[in-house]
Amino acid sequence: MQPPLAPMLAKPVAAVPDPAGWPDGLAYEPKWDGFRCIVFRDGQEVVLGSRNERPLTRYFPELVDGLRRELPPRCVLDGEIVVATAGRLDFPALSERIHPAASRVATLAERNPASYIAFDLLALDDDSLLAAPFVQRRAVLERALGQARPPVHLTPLTTDPQVAERWFVALEGAGLDGVVAKPRDLPYRPDQRVMIKVKHTRTADVVVAGYRPHKTSTPQRPLLGSLLLGLYDQAGALQHVGVAGAFPTAVRADMLTLLEPLRADLAQHPWGAWSRPVEGLRRPGAVSRWSTGKDLSFVPLRPELVCEVRYDTMEGTRFRHTAQFARWRPDRDPASCTYNQLERPLWMSLEDVLAPGGPRTQTLTEDR
Repeated sequence: MQPPLAPMLAKPVAAVPDPAGWPDGLAYEPKWDGFRCIVFRDGQEVVLGSRNERPLTRYFPELVDGLRRELPPRCVLDGEIVVATAGRLDFPALSERIHPAASRVATLAERNPASYIAFDLLALDDDSLLAAPFVQRRAVLERALGQARPPVHLTPLTTDPQVAERWFVALEGAGLDGVVAKPRDLPYRPDQRVMIKVKHTRTADVVVAGYRPHKTSTPQRPLLGSLLLGLYDQAGALQHVGVAGAFPTAVRADMLTLLEPLRADLAQHPWGAWSRPVEGLRRPGAVSRWSTGKDLSFVPLRPELVCEVRYDTMEGTRFRHTAQFARWRPDRDPASCTYNQLERPLWMSLEDVLAPGGPRTQTLTEDR
């Protein structure tokens, strides 16, 4: 088994699934908020592969050293790279590690070292485990990592859906973003959506303060790409909280017809000064962290429209992912759209999630 290898994926569902609908039952694990990573170890050689099959090895030197120390001499694992600060997963700190300068990577590795959360074993010594059911792969994984120490951790697991329901609520406080369910008899299927994931979904009423045209938009056929969303902070300033996208093609032109009369002068707009790039800040018009040179300029709008969006979680003061447009809210005053409406999960320490005696963890057995 050689890198690269595409990881097995999950399809979203609305609620924790009932194991009764599966012939051999389900196993449940926390859903970690990090970088999905396939680890290949062959003696001193360690390769970290990302979800898109690109190497991550150079960005996590301290993790490579830990994997050499804690993993079996020859193995392939599936898991998640995470970074924690103040007892909670910190995705922005993790994202900072993708940096072209080795000196910067080394500084960040010392400041906020990464950990590896293992949740599947794909090969051990000369044996491929891809065709084996998950219940067997998990048993071998538990034996292989039975004595592992940080930065390597074995993810908690349960077969009790009620425990999984409690995890879904409680573990969000440590920065985790849901639950994953795996059929016990499932072989490992690279690049196929055969697992199940349940993520948090919430709604918020937000101010529409700008938009970006779609990449296929033309003067003859203008189309909406995404809406730029804002919320008012305690000082009364309109803060950029993210974007809403993924509109059906049929409505992109109609949405622009609604928005065009609200076009504003950028100099008079609350985000007028934000079009200039500022290092460390994610602002409309700033340079993309992921696509150098990508045009992130926007069309400013008078902040008079309110819409309801669906989102999963917050990353600081912003939506963690692209929000989904739900409906217009003509009954809402834009000034009433503040951060106070957002639900905040209870705090929980990540150490409590991974510590022995923390979240209930079972050992899977083949007989039920």
